[in-house]
This record gives sequence, structure tokens and C-alpha cells, in this order.
Amino acid sequence: MKKSAVLFAAMLALGCLATAAQTVDTIDPALKAKVDRIAAGVMEQHGVPSASIAVIEHGKTVYTHAYGLAHIGPDKPATPEMRYSIGSISKQFTAAAILLLQEQGKLALDDTVGKYIPGLTRGNEVTIRQVLSHTSGYQDYWPEDYLMTPMMKPATAESILDTWAKKPLDFEPGTQWQYSNTNYVIAGMIVEKVSGQKLMEFLGEHIFHPLGMKSVWNSDEEKLTSTDATPYIRAALAPLRPAPKEGSGWMFAAGELAMTPHDLALWNESLIAQSVLKPESYKEMYTSVKLKDGKDSHYGLGVFIRDHNGHREIEHSGEVTGFVAESIVLPDDGASVIVLTNHMAGGASEIGQLAVDAMTGGKQNDAEKQALAIYRSLQKGEIDRSLLAPNLNDYFDAQTVEDFKNSLGPLGEPLSFQQASEELRGGMTGHSFRITYPTRRLTLTTYTYPDGKLEQYLIYPAD
Repeated sequence: MKKSAVLFAAMLALGCLATAAQTVDTIDPALKAKVDRIAAGVMEQHGVPSASIAVIEHGKTVYTHAYGLAHIGPDKPATPEMRYSIGSISKQFTAAAILLLQEQGKLALDDTVGKYIPGLTRGNEVTIRQVLSHTSGYQDYWPEDYLMTPMMKPATAESILDTWAKKPLDFEPGTQWQYSNTNYVIAGMIVEKVSGQKLMEFLGEHIFHPLGMKSVWNSDEEKLTSTDATPYIRAALAPLRPAPKEGSGWMFAAGELAMTPHDLALWNESLIAQSVLKPESYKEMYTSVKLKDGKDSHYGLGVFIRDHNGHREIEHSGEVTGFVAESIVLPDDGASVIVLTNHMAGGASEIGQLAVDAMTGGKQNDAEKQALAIYRSLQKGEIDRSLLAPNLNDYFDAQTVEDFKNSLGPLGEPLSFQQASEELRGGMTGHSFRITYPTRRLTLTTYTYPDGKLEQYLIYPAD
């Protein structure tokens, strides 16, 4: 057995023993309370059996925590030591493997895929970069959000490519962005051919072992153990049912990994510190690929590139049968939130985005400050009438003020209160605000005259 394989096998064997370090709690108590409130509210709203999270601030993990039940009947509480499948978050590890091989001079992003895998449709034109950025045109072999009967049987990477990567392209290479798991089967095969190692061996040697990610599990080859989270699905509004397992080979380089949030946080810490790859490789990964017509794809290499209220965001979600995951990194802020759940009906993204909002609340502009102050007053049944123009003063009669108090007061303090838009209308400045709670979102609209008086202050459900 190769040395790398021995190292990785030893690392997996140690995984079950490396539990004490999985629990971290050095987070600011006020932020901790917000994160816990977010998780509890979203889980209730979506019926999520369990969620396990990790929070990074200033480049270091400050909080790991698990909520709810990892297994139902008999009930087993979730703990930070339990592994969850991370689905397509695995793609960024495959992309990193390609970048490492480029650093070693063994391939180049602009090599054609046909150089390494013969017989693919237009393989002499499609590049590795286009495969990693989902701009290749190869059709997705798994766009469905459920497990189809054929996928319950084993498959190979070769059989997947024979079926989906040898048919006509969905579009001309580089002209469109279309998410496709097939791309990452191609990328994984290239890693194995160029490195001479199995993908998991290569990742173990170059990423998992150096970063101390001891819980990593190849869930493509073997389902998680009884000490890990159990995946669940739900048909319509019916009770939760244990999720079926994909046949081996279907996830491969597109979604094979499972781990604890703590160990995924070690990876996110490295993304922030840029400690595994060279700076130019991170630049390649974090640069949104442009289409041939100049449009922005908002996708780099294995990650989405977005703006989160003025903060650069590196994000990806993941889904395999019975598990949904979310990973958000704000590299310029040294911040990250990871959420792993064992239910297909959502919740991970909502928890992650709301937690990031709680972390990056930042300074409010004058319009936000005034609107929030009025909101808090109305929750108590009070209104400063010196702020109101005559029409709005009439609108806020005793009954309306009482209705605002009775309906908004019980909601408590919002998780976030942010301006969504600003426009001029009717000689006034109009503002729209998003008011976010764990289980609901509200919209506030205002109109303000040049003298500062308010002509409108209306609140209604956003959903």
C-alpha cells in the first residue's frame, strides 16, 4: 500500500477517537444567543430533525454546537462529534486537488479534458477550467432532488461519463453557466489519472491530514455509522422517513464527503488563511468566471462568488439523499458559518445566511436607525408623533397603534433590520426594509418628505 493510502487509512481509523476537540465554545455570549435562536426557529419552521453548526470569527473556530435529534425512534440527540454528508461542498475539495496538481506542474486549468480522458464530446475543446466552473456544456446526471431507482445500484465514473458526457453538449462551451455534477466526475477522474492516486488518497495526503481533519468519511463507498447522523426524507407533509442510500460510485468527486462541522471549519479556516494552496491558486478559485459574452457567472472553481451586504462571500450548499449542508465564508472578514442537517426540506441555508447576518450586522445608516427606533416604539404601543406628517399621524389612530403593538410586540427584537431599496417618488424618498425573524420575514415601506416628516410607515409579511 502506498504511504499516502496508509496515512489516510490511519487518519480515518482515528476519526472515531478524535471527539473531544470537536466541541468549541469561545463565542461572544450575545452572538451565541442569536445563533441558537436562529437555529431553533428555522428548525421549527422547516421540521428539521437536527442541525450541527460551526462558527468562525477572526479566522478561528469559536463555536460548534448541535441541535435536535440525530436519530428518531429511538431518539438520539445530535452532538458536534457526529458526521453528516456535505454533498456538493465536496466539489471545492476536488477543485483544490486540480489546483494543487497545477501547482506541481502536472496539468493546467486551460488544458482540454480530452488530453486526459479520451472520447468525451468535444473533449478537444472543453477545458478543465470550464468543467470546474460549470461552463462546459456537459449535461448534469443528477438534477433531481430525490433518489431515482437506477441510482440505488452501484455505478462507476466511467459509466456516468459514457451516458452523460458523450451526448451532445447542452450549449457551446463557455457561453452559459449550468450546474452539472457530470463536470466533477470528469475532474475527479483527471485528478486520479494525473496523480496516480485515488481521489480520496490524494485529498487525504494533501488536505485532510495536514489540516487535522480526522473525521472525514467517504460516504460514496460506505454509509455513515450508527454513531453519526441518520438521514431523513419526507413525502409532502408526511412524517419523516429514513432516507435510502445511493449506490456506490454515484457521488464520487461531486459529493462524496462526510465529516463533522468542526473538521469542515478547519478547511474554511484554511480558505481564510490561504494556507493549503498558493496565493495564485486561491485567486483562481475565488475569481468569478466570465462567460464569452462578458456576463458574470458568479461561480469560481467549486464555489459561488457573491456579495453579502457588502461583504465578499464564498459559498456552496450541498445535498445528498437525506442531508443538506451549507458553507459560507467571508474571507475578508475572517468569518464563516457551517450548517449541516439531516433532512431534505431545507433549513441549512436559512440558518447559515441568518447567522452571517447576525455576525456582520455592522453600522446602520440613518434611515435604518430611525425606522428601527419607530418599530421598537410601536412594539410597545408608542409613537413619536413629531416625526409624522398629517396623513400618517391620522393613520396611526389608537386602534392602529394597538394593532401594531399586539402583532409586533410578541415577536421581540428582530434578528436583522436592513434597508433593501431606496427610490424617489411623489417628491419623497421611499425606503424598503427587510425585517427578519427566525420563522418569518416582514417588509417595511416608508416615504419621507425633504423636511424629514414621514408620510408612510407600513408593515406586512414578506412571504
